[in-house]
Amino acid sequence: MATTEKGVSAVGMRQFFIKLGRQRALLLMSLPFVVWLFVFKYVPIWGWSIAFQDYKPALGFWEQTWIGLDHFQFLFGDERFLRVLRNTLAMSTINLVLGFGTAITLALLLNEVRRVAFKRVVQTVSYLPHFISWVVAASIIQNTLAPDGILNQLLVWTGFIDEGNEILFLGIPEYFWGIFGVGTVWKDIGWNTIVYLAAMTTIDPSQYEAAEMDGAGRFKRMIHVTLPGIRPVIVVLLIMNIGYLMESGFEPQYLLGNGMNVDYSENIDIFVLKYGIAQSNFSLSIAAGMFKTIVSFILLFAANHIAKRTGESRLF
Repeated sequence: MATTEKGVSAVGMRQFFIKLGRQRALLLMSLPFVVWLFVFKYVPIWGWSIAFQDYKPALGFWEQTWIGLDHFQFLFGDERFLRVLRNTLAMSTINLVLGFGTAITLALLLNEVRRVAFKRVVQTVSYLPHFISWVVAASIIQNTLAPDGILNQLLVWTGFIDEGNEILFLGIPEYFWGIFGVGTVWKDIGWNTIVYLAAMTTIDPSQYEAAEMDGAGRFKRMIHVTLPGIRPVIVVLLIMNIGYLMESGFEPQYLLGNGMNVDYSENIDIFVLKYGIAQSNFSLSIAAGMFKTIVSFILLFAANHIAKRTGESRLF
């Protein structure tokens, strides 16, 4: 029995290496990416050890004072960090819900457009903001929401507010999450639809014909044919986005945030920047970043496991 198992194992290994030989071109193409991934993603992990030290840049690595979990205990007892954690989760959830909902909706509508010229115009207009840097996009949003901006002028013109009572939108903390959500959707909705539109092209046209023969209109075809057809793609992208729940972004919060809305705009990335650079507390900033990475890792595997248990598509 043992001899048979060894023989089967040897045959399997031989087939594996034969397959590798046939795909050596693909392996060589992926080699630079693997090297980049190792050098820039895995090698820096040794720096996590700083989170367990009272790190002083002037001292060597082995001369540092090791203090265990003190920085983590400080983080979870710090009111500012808990507020930053709340902001990060809130903005990530807003981005996830609005990003998914609007991208799928726009993709469904574009898929039903029969005039190719109009479809291309809508796609181009919706894609363009993605290629604008956040520096430019934030400037556009600030000018739009300024007291003398177009939004306040429109509110005055329609009679919702009186002239002289213009709203300082970025000065009201509670408005920031909504501004962030709308701004992110405006910038990325067109780009996010690309994957869904590509997935829709793989759906068998005979399914639409059969649904139409059964009396299904466009709306019912979208619900009962298109959405089920792209469900595997939706699930996989959902798993990936859940893994990024602790990554609410950096540029929009940093560029649109100010002293008046800081209680709602500051997230973990900005917290790490302020502690790590402004206050030179490298150990505390790395502890916060380490916490974010570990939670993201757990969320990704949990979402993938749930998808596996429910019989849906998954990453691995």
